Amino acid sequence: MTKKVEIFTDGACSGNPGPGGWGAILRYKGVDKEISGGKKDTTNNQMEMKAVIEALNSLTSACDVIVYSDSKYVIDGSTKWLSGWKAKGWKNSAKQAVKNKGLWIELDEAIQKHNVSWQWVKGHSGHPENERADQLAVDAVPRD
Repeated sequence: MTKKVEIFTDGACSGNPGPGGWGAILRYKGVDKEISGGKKDTTNNQMEMKAVIEALNSLTSACDVIVYSDSKYVIDGSTKWLSGWKAKGWKNSAKQAVKNKGLWIELDEAIQKHNVSWQWVKGHSGHPENERADQLAVDAVPRD
């Protein structure tokens, strides 16, 4: 039987670009594990992506995963745009290079290891796990 895991993610950036952080909560059998990290020069979208990448890569075996995110960029990119970008040699519909290509490749590889479904949540609306993931991300922003 495949493990069922819920992942709640968020990214934050102080300035865009600027220093940023990401946070994730992984929930398995009612037990939560929190992870986070930061980078001195990044964007909000990059941190949103990094949260999902790091959360998926922290799983030690293939799982059924529901990723809860307030980032339509990450969800739409993963569910609507990714296969087309790959088929077109990482070009978007305007025939321009896809932004954040390296992170999209990392995210695609992380997704392939699991059975992932996506759930959008409205950010900053009182969703407890999204609020906590946001706090983890904000706390991880480098301050020096």
